[in-house]
Amino acid sequence: MRVLTIERIQTRVNSQIRISPIRVIDQEGAQLGVITTDEALNRARDAGLDLVEVAPNEKPPVCRIMDFGKYKYEKSKKVGGQSHQTKTKEIRLRPKTGEHDINVKVNQAINFLKHKDKVQVMVIFHGREMAHIDEGRRVMENVLKTLSEYAKIEQQPLQQGKRMLAMLAPK
Repeated sequence: MRVLTIERIQTRVNSQIRISPIRVIDQEGAQLGVITTDEALNRARDAGLDLVEVAPNEKPPVCRIMDFGKYKYEKSKKVGGQSHQTKTKEIRLRPKTGEHDINVKVNQAINFLKHKDKVQVMVIFHGREMAHIDEGRRVMENVLKTLSEYAKIEQQPLQQGKRMLAMLAPK
């Protein structure tokens, strides 16, 4: 088993930048050209901002006059906000569930699927409803047919005791 280590690259700011000359971009995004590091630091101080090295591997290195705290915040936001954890949502029905109630549940399932979540459709049988499993199967098939536009069936309807389950994944 290999262990991967992630190396954090430290961004150099203000007096940490030792290389001179550097290419400088001001706070509006305009190029100031290639100037000495001391002159760039003076311009950054005059503007009340920081001199941040944004491209250390270039020749000469590229530095930008900006608010370093804001830069770090924007960078962390990009790293953290890209993934969506897929959740499994569940809608429960019964063979006697009314048509309007089924439509409400289907609309909820559509919203879950649009948000890239999986949906587990469950038809639950109580007492004597077990004698009419075909009615529950009809309800399940209608729901799956309605949701087929938004989802693909990951697990076909399966009878497990007093429950009938089907799993749907977003298209």
